[in-house]
Amino acid sequence: MTKHFSLLALAASLALPAAAQQDPKAGKILDAVSAKYTALKSFQASFTQTLENPAAKLKQNLTGDVTVSGQKYHLTASGQEVINDGKTTWTYLKNENEVNISESDPTNQDMSPAQMYNMYKKGYKYVYVKSLKDAGVTSDLIELSPEDRKNDVFKVQIVVGTADHAIHSVKTFKKNGTRTTFTLKNFKPNVPVSATTFAFDKNAHKGVKVVDLR
Repeated sequence: MTKHFSLLALAASLALPAAAQQDPKAGKILDAVSAKYTALKSFQASFTQTLENPAAKLKQNLTGDVTVSGQKYHLTASGQEVINDGKTTWTYLKNENEVNISESDPTNQDMSPAQMYNMYKKGYKYVYVKSLKDAGVTSDLIELSPEDRKNDVFKVQIVVGTADHAIHSVKTFKKNGTRTTFTLKNFKPNVPVSATTFAFDKNAHKGVKVVDLR
């Protein structure tokens, strides 16, 4: 098995309701972001993941595409596919012609793209940081911090468009010095999807090795 998308490691770890006092300005923006994406039947976007750890002199970039509908998603990048139908996750490794099957677990530390826009609702405090220009677009920077101090992630920064409330990027900061940035672009709302979009077709991958981890 090769490493899975770090992209799959954010939303569940960021899913926690505002139990403590929260910044109302940040909350208003995040609510608008959530409403925008929740109202869509589906969406598609390109993404770039940048993984950095200055101490380890590490910097890696990964690009791909993601399609989301409700709690379902289909990711493709660098010879990998991650497909989730809301209950089951298939991770297909093209070079090895291998698919790993596991149960979806919203409580683990894996990021579900389908939850990206709701990540603020549980277990994180949030605060408005500042207005900024992101690729020439007026945007807002919001910072989240976990209520659970045992969380490996100690800070999350989200950049969203001020006018359209579109997510531009999500950056996580881990205690081990790792910084992971997910940048979204080429957003397409309400793209056509079907049940087959969010299911792995074994027949389309002749001789595939199936590793069932359930």
